[in-house]
Amino acid sequence: MEKDPSCYQDAAKTVAGDGLGAEGTEAQLDDFVGAHPDYNEEEEEQKYFRRKRLGVVKNVLAASLAGTLTYGVYLGLLQMQLILHYDETYREVKYSNIQLEDIDRKVLMGINVTPVAALLYTPVLIRFFGTKWAMFLAVGIYALFVSSNYWERYYTLVPSAVAIGVVIVPLWASMGNYITRMAQKYYEYVNYKEEHVQEQQRAPRGACNAYVVVFQTVFYACFHLSFVCAQMPMLFFLNNYLYQLNHTLFGVKHCGTLSHGTLPGFNNTVLQSLPRSVNLIIVESALMAAAFLAMLVVLVLCGSAYRPTEEIDLRSIGWGNIFQLPFKHMRDYRLRHLFPLFIYSGFEVLFVCTGFSLNYGVCALGLEKLAYLLMAYGFSASACSSLALCILRLRRQIPLLAGALVHAALLVTLFCWAPEPRHLVQAPLLYAIAVLWGMGSALNKTGISILLGMLYEDKERQDFVFTIYHWWQALAIFTVYLWSGLPMKAKLSIMLLTLAVAVGAYLWMEHKLAQHVAYRLPRIPRPRHKMRGYRYLEEDDSDETGSEGDDGKDDNDEHPAEATSGDELPKDDGDQLG
Repeated sequence: MEKDPSCYQDAAKTVAGDGLGAEGTEAQLDDFVGAHPDYNEEEEEQKYFRRKRLGVVKNVLAASLAGTLTYGVYLGLLQMQLILHYDETYREVKYSNIQLEDIDRKVLMGINVTPVAALLYTPVLIRFFGTKWAMFLAVGIYALFVSSNYWERYYTLVPSAVAIGVVIVPLWASMGNYITRMAQKYYEYVNYKEEHVQEQQRAPRGACNAYVVVFQTVFYACFHLSFVCAQMPMLFFLNNYLYQLNHTLFGVKHCGTLSHGTLPGFNNTVLQSLPRSVNLIIVESALMAAAFLAMLVVLVLCGSAYRPTEEIDLRSIGWGNIFQLPFKHMRDYRLRHLFPLFIYSGFEVLFVCTGFSLNYGVCALGLEKLAYLLMAYGFSASACSSLALCILRLRRQIPLLAGALVHAALLVTLFCWAPEPRHLVQAPLLYAIAVLWGMGSALNKTGISILLGMLYEDKERQDFVFTIYHWWQALAIFTVYLWSGLPMKAKLSIMLLTLAVAVGAYLWMEHKLAQHVAYRLPRIPRPRHKMRGYRYLEEDDSDETGSEGDDGKDDNDEHPAEATSGDELPKDDGDQLG
């Protein structure tokens, strides 16, 4: 029996209808998931990296604000408490049986002595927690120090002071590393189309220098304002309780270069009335709020310095290697020649806060003018940090040598000058010296950090280098703490000699670099990953800089081909790390 032809016609129509339905569905799907007709991929990419660049700027400003608040709160509280505890009446009335003078000596010892051992643990601490979280931990311990002053006892003040000493070097080493890394990330987001950026390879030598200069300048312009913030408790609170200079300086016979120790003859009673405990709690609560705000700024506003895979790579080289690498980096003649400069950097910042401000400023103008003198120093240092931007147009030696020249002239002036006690007519000269010293400090601090960022561009080395810098600075501060009883002429002579050696060593280093003298850099071991998860299925599957396509050759040593085009020529380390 033959089929009706109409059946075939109906079947053909059904198949054709199904085909048209499938095509319609595909068209609708294309409309839904396909590219929008108005979508501009290049424009969206530019917007994305613009947001990334703004995020980096936000990170730099947040870290600068956190550093300013942290150090300002620490200095302000320490200064206020030392003045209160110095007053004999205050000690007897409020704390007659706990020996505050002895506690203060141990507090200063804990703050100044503990950082001597920081080189042993700082790199491990930073690599273990990561740069951002090391900063957060350190800022939190500074807040702990503030909270311990609510209940002033030996078992609260001394342990918190030791904790401060433990985190001083990790805090500033991680800060320096963080700002330098932000400069490098900003370069990557500006030049995101470059092949070496897309493949996460090392940038050309000197490519990030301009961003390092700008970001370090911004950081130190903010950081030096901490000396201004530190005077707020004294300016708005403590000055209302102080005796005038005729009382406090009655027994002082010699000032300046003729003095010995820390302001001999200064009256043991400096408070004409004792502050109420409620007022002290209000001031300490305001400082605690500022310290807590610094913690929140780091926690919420500061982004990570490295990608998660980079963090893994940095700590996967082995904790023994991380412990050794700071010591091995000291064999690099560039760092060795900078050691005297690091030491002088520690000398000068503590000298202006103690030797100059007390034996010159307070001795001539009275304790009530101490806050104004240090504020002049802080404002000057903050404003003059911008002078480091001249590196963008001039040679990098200019800021460091200019700062050294200013300080040398001031040290000679202080060596030859002994102001008269209680003579207010000397105030303009003292304020001028404070302003000029701030200029020299700004050029010194900003110039050193910029120089380290230029010399050591490898992200795998920067935390080691900044640890070495701040460790030597901490050793210098410890030395200033030890020499507090020396004559002023001896202190000034030591500082002047250190400055001369520092300038000579720095110029010799620049000369050797100009002559392309080879330097030694320890090899950074390749990450040793545990084979867990998809991230490290293959042995060479690493996001470490220079890890792809190097055929097992270590890419962390500087290459002579790169060095000959700049000012550096490396030499492979003979006894490299495994």
